[in-house]
Amino acid sequence: MAPVTLQHIRAAHERIAGKVERTATVLSRSLSGHLGASVYLKLEHRQTTGSFKLRGASNAVASLSPEQKARGVVAASTGNHGRALAYAAQLHNIQATICMSRLVPENKLDEIRRLGAEIRIIGNSQDDAQQEVERLVTEDGLVMLPPFDHPDIVAGQGTLGLEIIEQVADAALVLVPLSGGGLAAGVAAAVKGISPRTKVVGVSMARGAAMKASLDADRPVLVEELPTLADSLGGGIGLDNRLTFSMCRDLLDDVILLSEDEIAAGIRHAYAQEREIVEGAGAVAIAALLAGKVRANGPTVLVLSGRNIDMTLHRKIVCGEALSIAEHAA
Repeated sequence: MAPVTLQHIRAAHERIAGKVERTATVLSRSLSGHLGASVYLKLEHRQTTGSFKLRGASNAVASLSPEQKARGVVAASTGNHGRALAYAAQLHNIQATICMSRLVPENKLDEIRRLGAEIRIIGNSQDDAQQEVERLVTEDGLVMLPPFDHPDIVAGQGTLGLEIIEQVADAALVLVPLSGGGLAAGVAAAVKGISPRTKVVGVSMARGAAMKASLDADRPVLVEELPTLADSLGGGIGLDNRLTFSMCRDLLDDVILLSEDEIAAGIRHAYAQEREIVEGAGAVAIAALLAGKVRANGPTVLVLSGRNIDMTLHRKIVCGEALSIAEHAA
């Protein structure tokens, strides 16, 4: 499959205009002082459905033919893509079915149900959920709109990169959460398509970082999906990955991995210093900077990708309570 280009992303930007928020990018004085360079926060967690995923889902749904819309759509999700797809499908009066594993937090399930989508809980991993998606496509004729490995999804996520360069034209570095690679690939294609010298670095958790393991192996590999504060970054990239693996390999300048304690520190900083509520995946760029894993020679943009965190968990983290992986998984 050919990579998504700046032209595709600009077309997506026109297609979803008025359907998604143009989120703000603001200067963080506390993080700028910490890094010794201007640090900007791209507040994508303020998107309508609480994450960047609405961009890709809106573009993919809007690109469907009338016949495809009548069949209904289906996807596997760790939560945020499912919520975004349910929202976009509801807007077009399309039936959506979302398949998820038992690791998806209940608060994310509640929001998807509220939007009228059918939920199916399958197994203990994103890969298990994907098997149910493929069955529904084969047996019931539903149209699969996956969370990342799809050109319309990647192009939609790339519109965030267009906004970043419009808002911080001299950005030297962009830090973006990395999971299956839809966001990272799209943002990198947009940013480097306009500003080739700008570096784009993916950030993920150390526990079960499938894209990082695949990049290290120079091919898609299976990685055990483990409980993590950055639950939205969980899941594999697919052994038959057609698009995002190659784009991340070719476009990302580096990948940073974080411990659970570092991710928790990012969540706490976002709340205490920036007055922002973000989920673990949305905090990884802040966490990487606080952990001293970021070097920049100019303006740096951190993507805060989502806010859909269970608030009981959030309170425990910001209050500094000890939080083990086992407790989080429970």
